Amino acid sequence: MADNITSVGGDSRPDTGVSPLKGRTGAGAPAETRGKTTIADGVVAKIAGMAAREIPGIHSLGAGMARALGAVRERVPGSGGAGAAATRGVKVEVGERQAAVDLDVVVEYDVSIVDVAGEVRTNVISSVERMTGLEVVEVNIVVDDVHLPDDEDEETDSDEGRVR
Repeated sequence: MADNITSVGGDSRPDTGVSPLKGRTGAGAPAETRGKTTIADGVVAKIAGMAAREIPGIHSLGAGMARALGAVRERVPGSGGAGAAATRGVKVEVGERQAAVDLDVVVEYDVSIVDVAGEVRTNVISSVERMTGLEVVEVNIVVDDVHLPDDEDEETDSDEGRVR
């Protein structure tokens, strides 16, 4: 049985017709395709969350209640800490070859929400596809809040009244 050979730019490797994620077994298959790679939803969620936070104009991810619960959870030992914070406000669906991402974000005041959302989509799609090989079919963004410059002053004042 002869393998199908494709030649692109002088590369003459067998064309297995299988994505690197799905894999194939057997001595005739290239080493990088032998076996199956499964990427967990949490991995894609962390990548998407980090990519969204890299964009200027994003204050944080997660709706108000999720942010409040996340802040409490981060202080509890053994609760996931920074890893849980990376996925706050991020929901993903991961299939064998595709992924879909939903983000809840808080944007900074005085930025173009449309521009920031476009930059977030571009960065999330680029990062997830580059790191996982999955095709990102959609990135849905819900803007839950706008962070005002004086919001941090109010948060600081409320912490002073707590018992230490």
